[in-house]
Amino acid sequence: MTLLEKKALPERIADVMRSRIIAGSLAPDTSIRQDLLAAELGVSKIPVREALARLEQDGLIISQTNRGFFVAPLSVEDAYDVFALRLKIEPDAVAFGCERAGPTDHLFARRALDALNAAISGHTGDIGACNRAFHLSLIRPGQRRVTLQIVERLHLLAERYIFKHLEYSSRNARAEAEHEGLLESWSKGDAKAAAAKTATHIETTLADLTEQFNAG
Repeated sequence: MTLLEKKALPERIADVMRSRIIAGSLAPDTSIRQDLLAAELGVSKIPVREALARLEQDGLIISQTNRGFFVAPLSVEDAYDVFALRLKIEPDAVAFGCERAGPTDHLFARRALDALNAAISGHTGDIGACNRAFHLSLIRPGQRRVTLQIVERLHLLAERYIFKHLEYSSRNARAEAEHEGLLESWSKGDAKAAAAKTATHIETTLADLTEQFNAG
């Protein structure tokens, strides 16, 4: 009996590894042995290699010639790069989505935020994925495919930093309050307020991360 079903193996393996990396059970710079991983999951090395290639595209692992794959390091420079790009794109995308969202979109966003709040409360490994799902739910009604893909890519890169940011439980209440305020403005169709609250939320998260990295 394997840990994985024999269907869409690369995606399933990538999901398993992504969860481990984001939750910190695989620390930065950890070597990933393809043979050991394949043996653990009960699969061949071919889908493992495909999964690792996808995770490298997501920025979660890096490959080194003749050395193999390693968990990508975390750095304040990368955090600033990712969150600064989010700040340039996301507020306007949220405002655009806000102006075009209907009742079904509002309900979908509400459910996404409920799932995120539950993940934060339990400090589960899917915090990053739930955070991504909520933020993308505010953009999706705008039906700007390229914008959505870019923001999703940035959120994938941000997931480990989101998990790190919420290592301090004292930040949970503020994160939930910021998300609730953002959803309220967005659901009311107040695009200007939704954009402003999105920007503030990204800025405060980046400020916390910068302080956290500088503190060592």
